[in-house]
Order: sequence, then C-alpha cells, then structure tokens
Amino acid sequence: MDLSFLERDYTIPGEFLYLFVVFSVIIFMRYVIMSGLYQKLIYNKLARMIPRRIISPKYPDSQQKREIIWSGISSILFGVIGVLMIMAWQKGYTAIYTEWSEFPLWYIPLSFIGALFVHETYYYWMHRWLHHPNIYRLIHKVHHDSISTSVWTSFSFHPIESILQAIIIPVIVLIVPMHLSVLIVLLMIMTISAIVNHAGVEVYPASWRKNPIMQWFIGSTHHDLHHRRFTKNYGLYFTFWDVWMKTESGEFDDRFKKATTSQ
Repeated sequence: MDLSFLERDYTIPGEFLYLFVVFSVIIFMRYVIMSGLYQKLIYNKLARMIPRRIISPKYPDSQQKREIIWSGISSILFGVIGVLMIMAWQKGYTAIYTEWSEFPLWYIPLSFIGALFVHETYYYWMHRWLHHPNIYRLIHKVHHDSISTSVWTSFSFHPIESILQAIIIPVIVLIVPMHLSVLIVLLMIMTISAIVNHAGVEVYPASWRKNPIMQWFIGSTHHDLHHRRFTKNYGLYFTFWDVWMKTESGEFDDRFKKATTSQ
C-alpha cells in the first residue's frame, strides 16, 4: 500500500484542497459505482427471478435525483472529515498504526469488532435522538422523505446528519488502536451495509433467522420497516440494541419470512 500521500503537509491550503477534492470524488464515485452495480446485479436480477424478494416499491425518478444530490453534499462533508482525520494522524493524535508488528495479529479482528460495537452503539442512540420531533423536522426528515428506499438512499442525508454520521469514525480512531487496513475495511463495510439496508431487496436467506450469529445482522427488510414505521428498528449493522431496548418491530419476522420463503 502506497502511503506516501500521508507525508504531505495538509496544513498548506493547496495541499488540503487537493486531498479534500480527491477524497470527496473517491467517496462519491464509490457510492455511485457500488450503488449502481448493486441495483443492476442484485435488485434488478432478483426482481425478475424472485419477485417476493423485493420489499420496497419502485421509487419515482425525482426521488433518485434528489437522493443523489444530497449524497453528493454528504460526500463533500465526508471528504472534509477524512482530510481532518489524516491531519490528526500526522500530528500523532490518533491511534492508527501502519506496522503489523505493533500489535499481536489476534488484535486485528478484535479491534475491528470493537469498532463495530462502538459505532453501532453510537448510531443507535444518535438515531433515536434524531427522531425527537423537533430534531426530526430540522434534520432527519431529509432521509425519511424516502419512504420507499433504494440504493441511492444510503447517503441521502441533511448536511448536519452527514456530519453526525461521519464524526464517530475520527472519535473511534482517537481512542481505539487500529491498523490502517482495518480502518479501510470498516469504511467499506459502512458503505456496503448502507446500500444493502436501503436497497429494497432482501438478499439474506431464510436460514439466517435461525443462525445464532447471523440472526443479529440487519438487512433490507429490517431497515425498510424503519422507514415505514419510524419508531422501530433503529440499528445500523446489528439488531441487538433494538432487541435489548424493545424497539424492534413485531412485524419483522413475518415480513422476513414472506420475503425469503418459497411460495
């Protein structure tokens, strides 16, 4: 991995602007390419082969355009936060490391799981706060204007919510020692999870609800219910906070079974 870009001085305005533009373009193009591929290869294919897998009705073209515009703004803000995180790393403020020998190899998956847990916990309680009536009208409504979600909904946030969504990652790397590769994987998982959860097509098999580990993972059926019921299913990656706090929708099992069981 070429890490030479980490050695540039981003306190210089021109260097900051350069990396900001690069990060913003990469983030937005990653969103566009991954969302487009998922729509073409997964959603459209399952819609033809297994129609019951589609759990969110087709959205109007005007919604897709609106979501892409909001997502572009989100990508710009994510780019700014990304540059600031690099600058913090350069100053020695973060716990990011690049040498595999700094920590035992068994710590690599542990740090990844720990970061997911912290992120999930932050997201769940932040998400519930965003549903406070006053906060919802000002911020979170932008995301919930998409009742029928799509792959393009995944980054469609009010700018303040975009910042709230992203700021937890710099906080995590300030506290949790993490190899740079783990951070990159975490960022990819965030994008993939957002697309899967909003795509409107259930890709997980029926057997997942019976598996002691996989039953805790959130998919499209679970999050689709959040966009329809608003006060249920607040989780990001996992269902455990919803289960513990009794905010999981009672409709979930029936809807999941309907989407995944052969007719």
